[in-house]
Amino acid sequence: MTEVRRLVISGIVQGVGFRYAMMAQARLLGVSGWVRNRRDGSVEAMIAGDAGQVAAMLEWSRRGPGGASVDDVMVETASGEYTDFQLRPTA
Repeated sequence: MTEVRRLVISGIVQGVGFRYAMMAQARLLGVSGWVRNRRDGSVEAMIAGDAGQVAAMLEWSRRGPGGASVDDVMVETASGEYTDFQLRPTA
């Protein structure tokens, strides 16, 4: 069963390769969805996969790539169907 979560990740998460690293991690784990920067300095993502994939992606999101400093990850249950993982324009 596919689980879908919307994440809003705050901290030092822009300008550190967070979106590209998240896309690489999602593809490694077989997670679908998307990621984008937000004008408020946070990163927003939609992730979809089985429970284990989603849990692994959430764990990664709380750390991020080496240059990031994650302060908070807001997680909401969401819906949608995605076939791959994409970068989206800033919102």
